[in-house]
Parts: sequence; structure tokens; C-alpha cells
Amino acid sequence: MELSTPLGRISISADAIAHIVAETVRESYGVVGMAGPKWLPARSTRGIGVGRDGDAVTVDVHVVVEYGLNLAEVASTLRNRVGYELERLTGLPVRAVEVHIDDVRTSA
Repeated sequence: MELSTPLGRISISADAIAHIVAETVRESYGVVGMAGPKWLPARSTRGIGVGRDGDAVTVDVHVVVEYGLNLAEVASTLRNRVGYELERLTGLPVRAVEVHIDDVRTSA
């Protein structure tokens, strides 16, 4: 992903974007974990896909949500927070944030 400024171009890797998304998701209310292959460490960016749509960013996030919460509300809040933090921290426009709730469980 690239940004052009009067002084030159700034390149931001998909991995850097995924790490921003991962930290935002971990701090979000109602999310008890990331979904994805079990062989990846929990602190990794598993369950996060970053793409490009023209000059905008698209993100897919697979999460596990705490049992008993309103799933639509958790997903909506997560979508808004991820979009806001990505735009704030990178300056890149965000086209879409797709939230996939892969499981529901108690937070232990």
C-alpha cells in the first residue's frame, strides 16, 4: 500500500496493516480470540486478511466472540474501530472491513 506526499512515496506493508488490525481487535470489547489455523501463535495476525481495492485497503477479520453478547453489535463496533484506527494510523483510505464471527465461547 502506498501513499504519495509532496516529499515522496510511503510504502506500508500488508503485514504492518495486519498488526495494527490485530492490536485493535485484541483491545475490542467482546472479542475473546482470533480465529484461524491453530498452528499459528495467538499473538500473530492469524484470522486477518488484508487486500487492496484500487488505492484503498480492504480487511477481513475472523474472530471468536464472548457468549451472551449481541453479535451484530460486537461486529459493528469492531468494524468501525478497525476502520478508524487504520485510517488514523496509516492515512490510507479503508474501503471495507468484513467481520466474520467464526465461533462463540465464554471468556474463561
